[in-house]
Amino acid sequence: MQKANTLATQIGNDSIILNAQVKMSYYYLDNDDYDNYKLTNYKILDISERINDSTALGKIYFALGYSHFFTEEKDSSYYYYSKSAAVYDKLNMNVDLSYALGSISKLQLDGKDYYGASESAVKGLNLLKDVEETNDILDQKWILNNTLSTAAQALDDYDQALAYYDIAYKIAGRMENDFNNGIYTLNNIAFLKRKNGFYTEAKQIYNEILTTNDLYEVDPSFYALILENLAYTNYLTGTFDEAKIITIFERSYKISDSLNDQLTKVGTVISMSKFYNGIDDKIKALKYANEAYSLAKTLKTTDILLESMLVLSELKGDDNGEIYLTEYIKLSDSLLKVERNTRNKRARIEFETDKIEAQNEQISKENVYLVILLIGFALTAIIVYLFISQRAKNRKLKLIQLQQKANEDIYNLMLVQQDKIDEARAKEKIRVSKELHDGVLGRLFGTRLSLDSINFKEGKEAMLLRSNYISQLKILEDDIRKISHELNTDFVSGTGFIDILSELIENQTNAYGLKNEFNYTDDISWDLVSNKTKINIYRIIQESMQNIYKHANAKLIKISISLEKAVICLDITDDGVGFDASKSKRGIGLKNMVSRVEDIGGSIIFKSQPGNGTTVNVNIPYTN
Repeated sequence: MQKANTLATQIGNDSIILNAQVKMSYYYLDNDDYDNYKLTNYKILDISERINDSTALGKIYFALGYSHFFTEEKDSSYYYYSKSAAVYDKLNMNVDLSYALGSISKLQLDGKDYYGASESAVKGLNLLKDVEETNDILDQKWILNNTLSTAAQALDDYDQALAYYDIAYKIAGRMENDFNNGIYTLNNIAFLKRKNGFYTEAKQIYNEILTTNDLYEVDPSFYALILENLAYTNYLTGTFDEAKIITIFERSYKISDSLNDQLTKVGTVISMSKFYNGIDDKIKALKYANEAYSLAKTLKTTDILLESMLVLSELKGDDNGEIYLTEYIKLSDSLLKVERNTRNKRARIEFETDKIEAQNEQISKENVYLVILLIGFALTAIIVYLFISQRAKNRKLKLIQLQQKANEDIYNLMLVQQDKIDEARAKEKIRVSKELHDGVLGRLFGTRLSLDSINFKEGKEAMLLRSNYISQLKILEDDIRKISHELNTDFVSGTGFIDILSELIENQTNAYGLKNEFNYTDDISWDLVSNKTKINIYRIIQESMQNIYKHANAKLIKISISLEKAVICLDITDDGVGFDASKSKRGIGLKNMVSRVEDIGGSIIFKSQPGNGTTVNVNIPYTN
């Protein structure tokens, strides 16, 4: 975990650091290292405040209250539990708030603030009314009802205290695993009955508890406590077996001593001291009173310390007894003063906490007003910017529309010019045809007849004539070759439209600062394609390049035209940022492209993914 914490610190991410520190704090808690647990929680508090995580703050305040409780810093514990409760209350986290109030009520009990403890416990229970009763929720309800019963006992309200214990006992019965809550509640009920003089009933309850299966194996300390309570209750009934009581006391003492359970042991020895004093065995009474006095001072259990002082003051006679009586009075007065100071201090803590909360609330309100004001300014600025930007876009759009209209007019003129060229070409073909027919063929026919007539002649004259006619044939051959060459170098059908596209692609990519690759097939006779289709193909390519320039952040555009199964296939690909084709809304440019393709009976598909560029596939019937 220390390595994880070091790595988290190196990364510098507060959330990761917070997670690592929380795991570290759990480790210290599991190993009862409360000093490091507290130190780690303060680090977590610093991170939580820095990232302003309210839920984390509520939890860390609770953890700090818990850590201060175990280091006997009750005022600090109360302070952090109060802050935790304030956060949970603000976030409407009722279950967490109930636990915080339960911890506060425990501290209020320790400080003898019984009314405050009752109020906190009742609030905690009310928060759990509509919560599903899991085992943990039932356990929390059990704890809060025990707190209410303890506070009622301290205020001498026997009936109310017993009623709360009855509720707690029923709650324990509804738990899947009651953590021995049921028998703990029975012990509390028996103690309450004994305190109020119902010794026989208390004795019956203690005996019932001792019949619990495997009680000694499961909780030997509690077993020793029940033995001590049973023995002392037997003594209080007035009708008892002295030897049996001594045996039970000694067994309780032996178990607690073997477990080094000083708290159970001090309870046992004070009861033994009072028992031996009651049966007039002053030596043993004094022995156990001195042991109780010593243990109580070590453990700082003031209630038993006061009891031991009273027993010692009685056992040690007038002079020595007066010393313990005086010490008893001083301790009582001191405890009362501490209780008053504790209540005043905690009242001050609550006041200061409320004051801080009020200040924070005021600051929050002021911050809200400031945020609203800033948002108002920001919205005004955005509206102005959008207005100016929209006007600029409108002007740009008008300019683009004018440019497109001009381009379309130019292209139409080019097509008209192309028609004129085609017409001239046709006339030229007719002229060549006539020249071949009337000139070359006529001359060939005459030469052939002349050669035929020479076949009937011999001699030198015939040879000269043949040589002359052969020369004429060579001249005709040259004429035919010349005409053939002229026909062969004529404008190849269809290259005019490809030249127009090449010029468009070259000009726009140069203007946009892009590279291009234009591949096309010679299989398409563009003379057979309607002007409407060619215009729309021209516009689709033009619109695509504009979209790529505006939105794609691309470096290369690939355009290819091919012929597959009587379908003209136009593919336009870029290496830009791409977009989610399944989610993105189509802009005006894409809608125009779709409309143009549909107008000439074709289909269009947009293929794109974020980060992988975009491909536009257009299929148009060749016979359109």
